[in-house]
Amino acid sequence: MSDDTRPGAGFHDVARALIAEATKAPSSHNSQPWRFRIHDHHIDVLADWQRSLPVVDPEGRELIISCGAVTGALEVTARARGFTPETEVFPLPHDFDVLARVRLGTRGKAAPDDAACADALATRRTNRAAFAGDPPDDALWDDLAAAAAAHDVMLVAAREDTRETIADLVAEGDKEQLADAAFRAELACWVHSTTLGSHDGMSAAAFGMPDILAPAARLAIRTFDMGDGIAADDARKIMQGSPLLAALATQGDGKPAWLATGRALMDVLLRLERAGLAAAYLNQPIEVASLRPKLGAALGLSGSPQLLLRIGQPSLPAPASVRRPVEDVLA
Repeated sequence: MSDDTRPGAGFHDVARALIAEATKAPSSHNSQPWRFRIHDHHIDVLADWQRSLPVVDPEGRELIISCGAVTGALEVTARARGFTPETEVFPLPHDFDVLARVRLGTRGKAAPDDAACADALATRRTNRAAFAGDPPDDALWDDLAAAAAAHDVMLVAAREDTRETIADLVAEGDKEQLADAAFRAELACWVHSTTLGSHDGMSAAAFGMPDILAPAARLAIRTFDMGDGIAADDARKIMQGSPLLAALATQGDGKPAWLATGRALMDVLLRLERAGLAAAYLNQPIEVASLRPKLGAALGLSGSPQLLLRIGQPSLPAPASVRRPVEDVLA
């Protein structure tokens, strides 16, 4: 981390350094739909609706989850530098775009666990490859579930006898989404080439093409309905390359629940990274409204599923996704 977090540095310099680390949080399509406003004694996290995904995420649920993840990452980064962050969610009743207000609090010596979490933030990747190995052991699972529960979010493991049902729901979601020309157009808009200097979006490598061929990947996604092929690939990964399927779920289903889900997600992902495990998203049966209750039933949930993850030891490394510079995310 930058020396701008050294003792005696001005608050704005410290805040910028913390934000630079926090923006390594995951977001839908790597859209990075967040902004930060630095005040004299706190940092506000704001939703950036200009980076919304109106087709796949019409209510802004995933956008707010992404902002929750970056809020969680900001808290982790602050603790790793010895601060005791205090977070207030939706602090302004008249402005719901301000999702969280983070005060750094007093500063002391960071606990080893906090420093390890910050190290995990730097190396964590969303990995779309097939996974191997065993599911998390009981001790790790209990730690993951407790981390989610601290945010009033449930972490629920899918039973083995429901794996095929969930695979079918994901495949059905793939087919329905990719049959929609508007969905394909929106997805294509977020395929960007890092080689050509992009600071957001997904590399063409995520779709099996060299990064430099991002324009060709965009054209292919817009033009062709690849739902059958992608559905088959996802189903294969679920049945053969996912030691564990798990969902983050909440009792309620609105902005507070979505923000809490993102903060819980960040804590879960960092604990997985520290254990040498990775996660990838299978949110199609949550994004397709007609499939969401079916997924909830398959998982035995009384609440609302917010994210579906497959978890395991990655068979291939994943490159780091690009991020926007701090100057671009300051409000």
